[in-house]
Amino acid sequence: MIVAFAGLPGTGKSTLARRLAAELGGVVLGKDDVRAALFPPPALDYSREQDDLAVRATYEAAALILGRDPNRVVILDGRTYSKAYQVRDLLALGEAVRQPVRLLECVCADEVIRERLERDAAAGVHPAGNRTFELYLSVKARAEPLTIPRLILDTGATPLDECVRRAVEWVGGGS
Repeated sequence: MIVAFAGLPGTGKSTLARRLAAELGGVVLGKDDVRAALFPPPALDYSREQDDLAVRATYEAAALILGRDPNRVVILDGRTYSKAYQVRDLLALGEAVRQPVRLLECVCADEVIRERLERDAAAGVHPAGNRTFELYLSVKARAEPLTIPRLILDTGATPLDECVRRAVEWVGGGS
């Protein structure tokens, strides 16, 4: 099974992805980690080209993992899925590997996001060094609405354990 996390920067995708993977015995493939590994400074520019290449690499890894173990849960993290082509590519991956795709969208209030992004930047804890509130607002302004079935989780208003419980229920407990 493929579980993909959608959402703008700072909405809690990575935190929830790690917790869900622990709950389901899944593996997390993170776009930001892959991009950082493929493009160390000074080559790193956070361009669409680099993001798309990093996502293609995670999709290739997902296909390899699921080809060897079709019962594995692969969790895709780091892509906003805020553009139609991103969703189209995700669904094509599911078809190619003959696996269901479950989409979870993380959302929360702007002020919660501002606080998270500022805290993460100060601590240097996220592999994407471009995550700022200004980036969030820019991506939000250009985002296309998701139109496919998904579970929407307000990670600012809902405790993490409850988000994990709802996510497990949405994906069917990994079965």
